[in-house]
Amino acid sequence: DAPRRAGEGGFDLAILDVNLKGQAVWPVARQLRESNIPFIVATGGHVDPAPAEFDDVPVIDKPYTIERVTTVIDAALAAA
Repeated sequence: DAPRRAGEGGFDLAILDVNLKGQAVWPVARQLRESNIPFIVATGGHVDPAPAEFDDVPVIDKPYTIERVTTVIDAALAAA
């Protein structure tokens, strides 16, 4: 559903899991970037590095706590 939802818009920010059921998240990230929708990349660790074009995207890794998530959301929205 991620590509469809990204195309629909109607949200202020997205948190993307780096692995979408075995598929890389980067096409969806590109779609969001083209639509000027800020996003965060979430990872459980032990993944390949993001493509260089996403070096500026905030990343959060486990453990996900409200304090860590809030800090990254604030940073993503401030950069938008």
